[in-house]
Formats: sequence, C-alpha cells, structure tokens
Amino acid sequence: SMTMLSTSMKLKTNAKIKTDMKITRSILLIAFLMLFYRAFGQPAERLIRIQITPNHTDWLYKPGEKIKFSITVLKNNVPIPDTEIRYQISEDMMKPHKEGILQAEKGTATVEAKTMEKPGFLRCQAFVKYGGREYQGIVTVGINPEKLKPITSLPEDFLNFWETAKLQAQKTPMDVQMTLVPERCTEKVNVFHVNIQNYESHTRLYGMLAMPKAKGRYPAVLKLPGAGIRSYAGDVEHAANGWIVFEIGIHGIPVNMSGPVYTNLYMGALKGYHTFNLDNWDKYYYKRVYLGCVRAIDFIYSLPQFDGSNLITFGSSQGGGLSIVTAGLDSRVKGLVAFYPALCDMVGYIHNRAGGWPHMFNKQENQTAEKANTARYYDAVNFARQIKVPGFYSFGYNDMVCPPTTTYSAYNVIQAPKQILVSEETAHYAYPEQWAAAWKWVADFFQQNK
Repeated sequence: SMTMLSTSMKLKTNAKIKTDMKITRSILLIAFLMLFYRAFGQPAERLIRIQITPNHTDWLYKPGEKIKFSITVLKNNVPIPDTEIRYQISEDMMKPHKEGILQAEKGTATVEAKTMEKPGFLRCQAFVKYGGREYQGIVTVGINPEKLKPITSLPEDFLNFWETAKLQAQKTPMDVQMTLVPERCTEKVNVFHVNIQNYESHTRLYGMLAMPKAKGRYPAVLKLPGAGIRSYAGDVEHAANGWIVFEIGIHGIPVNMSGPVYTNLYMGALKGYHTFNLDNWDKYYYKRVYLGCVRAIDFIYSLPQFDGSNLITFGSSQGGGLSIVTAGLDSRVKGLVAFYPALCDMVGYIHNRAGGWPHMFNKQENQTAEKANTARYYDAVNFARQIKVPGFYSFGYNDMVCPPTTTYSAYNVIQAPKQILVSEETAHYAYPEQWAAAWKWVADFFQQNK
C-alpha cells in the first residue's frame, strides 16, 4: 500500500514537473517573442491586412512612368468583398495630392497615381474600417532614388569648425571610471559601467563596455544609441566573438539606472532635446553628442585590449545618423554600419521635400535662417561627404520616421566603398536577415583586417 502510494506520488510529482516545465517553456517563448519584437521593432500582425502592390515588382520607376497600385483587403489571407477603401497618394512625407474612395467589390481595387518627373519617392496609403476599427496599409515606390541629391549644403568653415571643436575637447582629461557589473559578466566576457569626462570639464559620458576576458588585443565596435533616453546592459553576445563592444548613452547620465528615471527625464528636463539651442550653431545640443562620440573613441583607444586600428561604428535611426557622423568626423573609424539613419537632410521641409528626423523643420517656428544654418553643421549629409571608409547601409521605403528621400540623399553623396541592403516594404524597423547581414559584414571586415 505504501509502495503504491509512493509510486502514485512520484507519478503526480513527475506530471507536475512536466507541466511546470511546459508552462516555463511557454513563458520563456512569450518573453522571447516580446523581446524579439521590441528588439527588431516589427509591427504585430492584425486581423485585417491591407495589401498594396505596385505594378513594378522591384518598386522602382523612371521619371514619367505610370504608377499603379492594386489594393486588396484581406482577412485570414482571403479578400473581403464589397469593401470601401479610402486612399491617399503623396510624395514622401508631403501632403496628399490625390485622394478618394474606392469600392472593392471583390476585395481588390486599383488606383492610378500621378507620375513623378524627378527622383524621389511616391507613397500610397489605404485605410479600411472593419468591426469598428480603422486599418492602414502603406506602400512607397522609388523614382530613380540613386539620383537623389540632398538639399543641405556644406558650410565653407564646416571642417574648420569641427577640427577646432575636437582640438578644444582634447584638452579635457578623460578621468576614466570603470565599474565591473558582475551580474552581466559571463564565462567569456566582462561587462563594465563606464563613466568618463566628455568634451568639457564636468560634463560626463556614460556607457556599457563588454570585453573578452581572455588576454589579447581585439577589434572594437562603438554602438551608438537610437533616440530617447534609456539604460543599456552591455552587448555580451557580440563581445563573445572576440570583440570589444562599447555602447554609449548621449545625455551625460548613467546608463544603469531604473526605467522610471529615464521616462521622467524624457518627459521632463530632456523633452525635445533635439531642438535645444537650435538657433546657435556653437551651442546646439548635438555638439556635446558628436564630441561625445569622439570621446568614446578616445576611451576605446586607451584600452590596452584594443588592437589599435580596427574600429567600427554601428547604429540605427539616431544611432545610424551618429554612425555616419562619427565616421565622417574621426579618421580613427575604419568602417561603419548605419540602419535607417536619422539626422539626414533635415531642412528638406523648407524646400517642400521630406526632411530627416527629428523633423523640427516641418514646424513653421523652426523655419528661420539661424536654425537652418545651425542644421548644416550637424546634418549627417555633410558628414557623409567626408567618409573615406567602407560601410554597410540598410533601410526601407515605407519609413516615415527616417524617410527614404533623406536616407538616400545621405547615401548617395558617400564616395567610399559602400554596400546597401534595401528591404523595400520595411518602415522604421529591420528584419532579422538585415541584422544578420550587417553583423556578418562586421565579422568579415575584422577578419580581412587582422
């Protein structure tokens, strides 16, 4: 009897363990998926999907070519009949120049767009109401995008301005403070919270340094941040490849605090930081940011574990813009990766064309000569003009945060070796395949330059 009871208890215990393991695996899977979508920023699938298809399969046209869009409304991948579709046609980020209502009797309707006679991008947006909610679809096509030229001009004293600023910053000691973060360290990688003096006395730059534990000299990646204010954990994954990875913040505050601190700053003291002192080209907020990127390179070069030559900048959005800026600003950068870069051709709106993030020039109060002049000294286009090292670039056509008109305008002026991976349908995110291709490019670059 006791034996049977013991066996029964073991069976129940084993069953409970298996159930708990299944629950744990499910929780881990959900957590992984949440992290995946947060990391890659891809939109979640919705009940109703609006599929817009241009009549050129490569989404590319020549000036003057007719552009047609086929719009299909799908539920469970099946067209919904008798659907009313509201549509808008516009040039990239501009007001619609054509709009109307279509009746899709069998779930599909076609609209002919006004052709474009110049290089640029044309966007079709479609809206459908279903079950009390409105759904949206977007497709953007390119018209000779490789011939787009930036609006932003190069100031005559651009190089002198930045060389003088860098020389002045070099007079400020780094005052390096590194704190080991044991809970982030692994068998192969040490992680440190880094605190160094920035370009002026009493200004600070913070970041997370992930570095191989094994003795040796390693190449380095400077990871540059997207917009906003947040904490960083250190890139243990890529450091395990035998690389030094230094991931920085740009606001002069520690990057290891709790979430609410950053939210409070973003909604309070640092709200709208990208327009601070925009009317003064010598005091604009991004001066400290760009010089901070240079100071981060100073720090990497001070590490005895750095191999002394192989340094790549890597970033997306604001970080993509900073990757271009830093590569154009500092010759110690030997390669770069930039995903959908911000800060490109920002004054476009003043000239009735898409402007880059942070879109301050789509507001009338910022369209002054002083502010537009300041932007020229900080526009990624003018740093792209200085780049002399290989780069990997990736973005999509549907991006309305860093519009393709602006990213192509920067890309097209780069005269150095460059590789581009366009994922036409993406908006302000990238697919895992794009990230994988970028990190492979980094690995190949380091391997070739050993």
